[in-house]
Amino acid sequence: MIIDLSHRITDGLRTYPGMAAPRISTEVSYAETAARMAPGVSFRIDRLELVGNTGTYLDTPAHFHPDGYDLAGLPLTRVVDVPAVVLDATGGIGPDLLRDAGDLSDCAVLIHTGWSRHWGSEDYFVGHPFLTADLVAGLIAADPALVGIDSLNIDDNTDPARPAHHGLLGAGIPIIEHLTGLAALPPRGARFTALPAPVAGMATLPVRAVAVIPD
Repeated sequence: MIIDLSHRITDGLRTYPGMAAPRISTEVSYAETAARMAPGVSFRIDRLELVGNTGTYLDTPAHFHPDGYDLAGLPLTRVVDVPAVVLDATGGIGPDLLRDAGDLSDCAVLIHTGWSRHWGSEDYFVGHPFLTADLVAGLIAADPALVGIDSLNIDDNTDPARPAHHGLLGAGIPIIEHLTGLAALPPRGARFTALPAPVAGMATLPVRAVAVIPD
């Protein structure tokens, strides 16, 4: 079974307060191409303008660290067919989140807060769950392949220190934010994939994040 863990990107989508919304338009229309193609043949080419932090997106280390790898340098072993560990934080993110998590090395650690239920509403932008500095230190020590969360931000967006972004990305661990659908996954056993386009010089970009649950 394949579970889609990504939010759809639509024209004008609001992902984060203050960020420019994506714009989707037609660069070349069916009517334009029909005039120069064989009878009954036409095609369309679309244009997409967006900031990297749109929809469900991945942060590479270059997002916070100038010497970190970017999207083109992203190691595929961190984002393709990675064993997923889903941590249940629907009751709140507390200091014991990692206590019974087991071995997280080389896993996609996905933090299920349930916050994605607010996607598309103003509630999504206020009072979101986030990781504390102590939890970040524990995750770095556990050496996962990546860390994802179904919330507005993996950090408290009022904290200028941004310990999760600064710490995880500084350790070479990519981050995925604005996941959805994590309730459909088992605590362990799924395989996770989330691929951005390999754009050189960019640090963040939307992904199609999916999990495969064996039959």
